[in-house]
Amino acid sequence: MATENDDLITVQDAAQLSGYHAEYVRILIRKGKIEARKFGPLWAINKSSLLRYLQEAEKSPDGRQGPKYSNR
Repeated sequence: MATENDDLITVQDAAQLSGYHAEYVRILIRKGKIEARKFGPLWAINKSSLLRYLQEAEKSPDGRQGPKYSNR
């Protein structure tokens, strides 16, 4: 049975998945661009939210190209 925690990843995992620097991932969290929960000093990021953000960034008309590389 799947739980909501099955879809949570660390900042480091999100950085590796997206190609963004870990600090930029934290900026996206603070700006509310991706969904995350804080457990003490650690962020747990909703993986689906990150993937949605990456798709929107690639399609954005404002010229954002997304990360320099991607392992997706």
